[in-house]
Amino acid sequence: MDRTFDRSSLGAFLRTRRTALQPEDVGLRRGQRRRAAGLRREEVAELCTMSADYFARLERGDGPQPSEQMVAAIARGLRLTPDERDHLFLLAGYRSTRRDLRSQHVSPGLMRVMDGLTGTTAQIMGPLGETLLQTPSAVSLLGDQTNYTGNARSATYRWFTDPADRERYLAEDHDTHSRTNVALLRSAVTRDGPDSDAADLADELRRTNEEFAVLWERHEVGLRFSDTKRFVHPQVGRLDIYCQLLLEPDQGQSLLIFTATPGTDSHEKLALLTVLGTDQFAADID
Repeated sequence: MDRTFDRSSLGAFLRTRRTALQPEDVGLRRGQRRRAAGLRREEVAELCTMSADYFARLERGDGPQPSEQMVAAIARGLRLTPDERDHLFLLAGYRSTRRDLRSQHVSPGLMRVMDGLTGTTAQIMGPLGETLLQTPSAVSLLGDQTNYTGNARSATYRWFTDPADRERYLAEDHDTHSRTNVALLRSAVTRDGPDSDAADLADELRRTNEEFAVLWERHEVGLRFSDTKRFVHPQVGRLDIYCQLLLEPDQGQSLLIFTATPGTDSHEKLALLTVLGTDQFAADID
């Protein structure tokens, strides 16, 4: 790997991207006493999950070379476009960026929508069912799905390999979920080709999971998950939830927003999970 690290240019690029962002772009209130152009370093550091001192050193051009994972976090925090993200990796000295880090970069458009969904149960998914970002209430509903690595990042892979993943869904819906997961992965393989991540994932599951292999031989396509999902939560029990999908076609990412019909038992339970998720999120920050 070519590790040419351009500290000066990296610092200048970070500074211009930070000052170009406005509080409203990332879901923050402007406030009456704000004088700085764009975001403060402390605000960007929090968005990137790093210390303000470390980000300031990078901006000044006297910081250490950030890791690839840190560069990916900065790209997301600054809401960079894919071209800007690639430029940032080059400035940081990474001529060949790991494919998984590129795929984790969230579309700036979806990030802007996500910033406005405070208190909403929502998450952003990648093209193979990778959970890229969750609101606190989505973590309460589905568990933290962002820390998986390797094939386990894919919801389809976990569905066929991790029994705990199925426990969140009503048992009588499992067969339909299995068939739909396989059909969607088959469509992804056809779309992306035999040398794609989708094809590698399908090959792995065909070798290691009998249920998947049997369903794969059906060659089913065109199946879709129902807009209404029936969950079984370990704390609050069953919830019938409507799932609205917003698609970002250029990057194959989607935003899922979970809601329940007002006045129903599921609505009350989802509201409770939202409160629990927000409280836990605040405790983690403290």
